[in-house]
Amino acid sequence: MDARVLILLCLEALFALWLLWRAQVLNSTPRLVVSLVLIAAAFVVRGLCLDYQTLDYQNFLSHWVAFYRTHGGFRSFSYPLGNYNIPYMYFLCLFSYLPISDLCLIKLLSIFFDVVLAYASMRLLRTVNRKENVLLACFFVILFLPTVILNGALWGQCDSIYVALAVLAVAYAMEDRPILSVLCFTLSFGFKLQAVFLLPILAVFWFRKRMKLWHFLLFPVFYVLLVLPAVALGKPFLETLTLYASQTGSIGDGLNYNSPSIYAIFWRVQNTESAAALGIAGAFTYLAALLLFAFFRRKRLNDRAILTLLLLMAVGIPFLLPHMHDRYFFAADVLSVVFAFACPLCSAAAPLTQFASLLGYHAYLKMRYLLYMDHGARALIGVLLLAFARLLWETRAPDWPEKAKN
Repeated sequence: MDARVLILLCLEALFALWLLWRAQVLNSTPRLVVSLVLIAAAFVVRGLCLDYQTLDYQNFLSHWVAFYRTHGGFRSFSYPLGNYNIPYMYFLCLFSYLPISDLCLIKLLSIFFDVVLAYASMRLLRTVNRKENVLLACFFVILFLPTVILNGALWGQCDSIYVALAVLAVAYAMEDRPILSVLCFTLSFGFKLQAVFLLPILAVFWFRKRMKLWHFLLFPVFYVLLVLPAVALGKPFLETLTLYASQTGSIGDGLNYNSPSIYAIFWRVQNTESAAALGIAGAFTYLAALLLFAFFRRKRLNDRAILTLLLLMAVGIPFLLPHMHDRYFFAADVLSVVFAFACPLCSAAAPLTQFASLLGYHAYLKMRYLLYMDHGARALIGVLLLAFARLLWETRAPDWPEKAKN
């Protein structure tokens, strides 16, 4: 391994340790020793993955970095290149200047956000459970979660970036810091369109009067500021703002791409256009039903109920939508772990979600199915049932147990 890459990897490990120290969960010698060992193990595993190349890197990412390297770096940023949004392309352009393997730099960026993701998940859990051992366990379960390791360190994908920022945004909202929440959600959306699966949770905070309408106006302001450097480098302003709209045609026409969505069960569909339209309508109806439920029971929505609603969005929306890919349940993978720590009786949600996602990862990375994706879809149905049951319990009437006895 390149010594410079090793130094960067060690710095990220130290960053993980610093975040735990800052969170004040290392206030005993046993916790410190265990944390040091686990952080070292987590980064050794990631270090072993750095040289692995997938077709996504070979066919896309490597070519984009090479283009920037041979065309003047940021001077060539105005060229239409790739199908990722502007913030991620900033990093790829920056990497083109550095005398280090771009494969390693791409993965190190994702690994850095693996750490942020673990911290954000711990911070979100802290709003409902302040036990230090539980918080530490959550941090390390996220850091060792198979899909988290495979997504960034092995595959070289960047899902940890947008999910880390989205989870941090929800944590800030629960801590009654709405401006920081909107800022993090804007950054999350800036990196990946899939942040829209989680964005509707902000409406729930508005129902609970923990956010005001003017906070939502900050979203377009922050987004414009995020893309202004690209405009200064020559990108057309309107084209940059509407990049996601122009990319919708690049997701493919297939109903399902190794995803444990409902289309993994109902895959023998003749009229795919009608099936896709039905799925989109179903996802919007599902979201509307969740928000209506939240509105009418807003006075009974505690933080656990909000966390449950967030998981229902992360699982249910991509479950119903067409054209979903293998990695689109990454947010659900992470939030199911936080949910399991917050509601131990529903802890089965985490392994069920991980099982569903890993089937898609196996299909891509091994180019064959371990099990057909409908098994994963049925596992996610189980997760949705668990979460719905928990939501009903959390929002029950105060005298509900007494009524049930009668």
